[in-house]
Amino acid sequence: GLSFPCRGLGSSARSAREDSWLKSLFVRKVDPRKDAHSNLLAKRETSSLYKLQFHNVKPECLEAYNKLCQEVLPKIHEEKHYPCALVGTWNTWYGEQDQAVHLWRYEGGYPALNEVMSKLRQNKEFTEFRKERGNMLLSRKNQLLLEFSFWNEPVPRDGPNIYELRSYQLRPGTMIEWGNYWARAIRFRQDSNEAVGGFFSQIGQLYMVHHLWAYKDLQTREDIRNAAWHKPGWDELVYYTVPLIQEMESRIMIPLKISPLQ
Repeated sequence: GLSFPCRGLGSSARSAREDSWLKSLFVRKVDPRKDAHSNLLAKRETSSLYKLQFHNVKPECLEAYNKLCQEVLPKIHEEKHYPCALVGTWNTWYGEQDQAVHLWRYEGGYPALNEVMSKLRQNKEFTEFRKERGNMLLSRKNQLLLEFSFWNEPVPRDGPNIYELRSYQLRPGTMIEWGNYWARAIRFRQDSNEAVGGFFSQIGQLYMVHHLWAYKDLQTREDIRNAAWHKPGWDELVYYTVPLIQEMESRIMIPLKISPLQ
């Protein structure tokens, strides 16, 4: 008769241990840090700031919008006294339709951004461009970003390529954890030179991460992504990063003729 209470006690203790183990899976602990995320995760050898723009264009205006951007943007931003450069410019092919995406680099961080904005406000051609462009847009938003230290530098490349922008809304407080996992995960995705750049937001929508990839075509994208699952360790890193994500979005994009990323 004594065996039943003992068995019950053992079962209760085991159940408590299992509850504790399950809670440890869902309560994610990040060591307190004195440094800001930007200091821990960003490239230290450079102080570049990036701006990512999303422009939702009236469907009937997309062709005119592209033509205007291709005429005006290189003339304005390729002048030497503007400390910024166009990294890439695209139309979304799959994802949000009738959308333009622009990525800019500001050499020298926030002072460079302020300098460019100040000069552009006095630039008559840019003022007229913005007014004409504004009539073509339904909505627009932007974010200021820093580069992850462990990602590739986004340098010009020859095409033709399609580009995938994968955007992740992380749970607040998990950016360091994301960085720790992806510092290891990125090495699984270098074989085909598909990794273009990785960024995290500083201003705008916060706790946003953007990974930019280049592929020859959609089938090549599928083949490369499937190949990663055959590499030991990739599945484990995906398993641990998925719980950090609140939302995610994928855009397949086609570069405009003026884009340094072709």
